[in-house]
Amino acid sequence: MSEFRLDWASHAAAKYACEAWHYTGRIPPGTSVRIGVWEDDRFIGVVVFSRGPSGHLGSAFGLDITQVCELSRIALDDHETPVTQIVSPALRMLRQRCPGLRLVISFADPAQGHVGRIYQAGNWIYLGRTAPSKAHIDPEGRIRHDRNVSASGFKSIFGKTTLVPPRDACTPIELPGKFRYAMPLDKAMRRRLVPRALPYPQPSTEHDEAEETIDRLILTG
Repeated sequence: MSEFRLDWASHAAAKYACEAWHYTGRIPPGTSVRIGVWEDDRFIGVVVFSRGPSGHLGSAFGLDITQVCELSRIALDDHETPVTQIVSPALRMLRQRCPGLRLVISFADPAQGHVGRIYQAGNWIYLGRTAPSKAHIDPEGRIRHDRNVSASGFKSIFGKTTLVPPRDACTPIELPGKFRYAMPLDKAMRRRLVPRALPYPQPSTEHDEAEETIDRLILTG
């Protein structure tokens, strides 16, 4: 087994890892905590925590924006270290860097064939599915969330005007809801969430959702 270590990563390093090794091909916008991963002194990727795309991530849990964040990227090259062994110390580093945080949320996307087995292996609390969402296939064939396209081709994201695909150049689709997982960072938050825990979804659900989404893309594309 290779020796691995974690350390703080620059924005440039995280951007490179997300573009090279994550299915979205991009780093999440806005404020983030970026933790790099090395195996035998070779940089193999990054774990990124961010505030998420909206300011309401913690509202369902009675938390404000300073108390909750999203594990938004696990972008890794080929590696030997199990992902759960990477995420666990990354969470400890996050807690040390941001002592006011009480909860981390992450989402597994069935449209990408994910059911959240990483989170299940790490004993995260499963809280059910999000609602289906509107999305678009851009002219390059990439799936874009509805908030990442616009009629004009420009969008204000975290106060910065950004080029996005024009809506009329994209093909609209509907994506299945994502699997939502939570990792409490203190005992009181865990006691609050445990009664809301649901049974973990199984891999068959993952495959069914992925196939349905692929069929939909073919039919609407």
